[in-house]
Amino acid sequence: MKFFSSIICIFLLFCGGCAFVSVPLFQFTRPLEETTIGGKGKNKILLIDISGVITSEKKRSLMGVDTTPNIVARIKEELDKASGDKKIKAVILRINSPGGTVTSSDIIYNEIMQFKQKRGIFVAACLMDIAASGGYYIANAADMIIAHPTTITGSIGVIAMKFNIKGLMDKVGVREESIKSGDKKDILSPFRGITEEEQKIIQEIINSLFQQFLAVINHGRKDLSMDEIKPLADGRVFTAQQALDYKLIDKIGYLDDAIKTAKNNTGLKDARVVTYHRPMAYKNNIYSQASINLFNFGESGFMAALPIQFMYLWNP
Repeated sequence: MKFFSSIICIFLLFCGGCAFVSVPLFQFTRPLEETTIGGKGKNKILLIDISGVITSEKKRSLMGVDTTPNIVARIKEELDKASGDKKIKAVILRINSPGGTVTSSDIIYNEIMQFKQKRGIFVAACLMDIAASGGYYIANAADMIIAHPTTITGSIGVIAMKFNIKGLMDKVGVREESIKSGDKKDILSPFRGITEEEQKIIQEIINSLFQQFLAVINHGRKDLSMDEIKPLADGRVFTAQQALDYKLIDKIGYLDDAIKTAKNNTGLKDARVVTYHRPMAYKNNIYSQASINLFNFGESGFMAALPIQFMYLWNP
């Protein structure tokens, strides 16, 4: 009893000289705010961060609560906000991504293209560590692509990943027994092998999505013909110098060079580099990341760990 009394007394003495900080158990998404991270003047250059795997899957905390919007929703929100700001004279896409799902990559590409059509301003893509597959797909929406000297890019192609765990299931004595309306209903099921007919069906889908990727590059890279693009589109990745030699990018440089390029192409002598962020997110320079989420779990539980999706994704 004396021990617990002593603990209570120490606690009360400690609390008497302390200030309490209220930390909410759940974090709710709040509207974007603008922060200046460099430069000066009334005109602005907007820096948009496209990093991580590109997906429309919701981000959830460890407790299963929705946190920040997925990357597709965030990019849409940032572009909508920028559309209403006439002081924004150029946009830089800072891309650091191995790619992601076909649809999510295409949505972001399309949103950027619509933004350019609406505002008619210069858009540059600055490729960071990795800008592969879907990351490079999105970069082709820009008027100019600049890659860091150490960038890895390319991986032009489509992949649909599938596991076959039938052998393992047989060993442990577990059998999958689905009831289906047609023999193709469970196509790409991990519980059995794929048939030759099913493989042909999936390959036709892959080929169609692949042609979409080639068309995006053909539209974005004016100096490349389709005949020049196809030999480069076997899934390989390129260094920045190789990408420049093959005309997949326009120049090699750093983020500061992308900002200078944006100023030169818009005739700006001075401009503030700005970025959008959620309240409480610290951003003090052009290399500051938007956020770090240590517990980014999908919403679909275990089955989300083995998704059957068509991906513009570098899968080394």
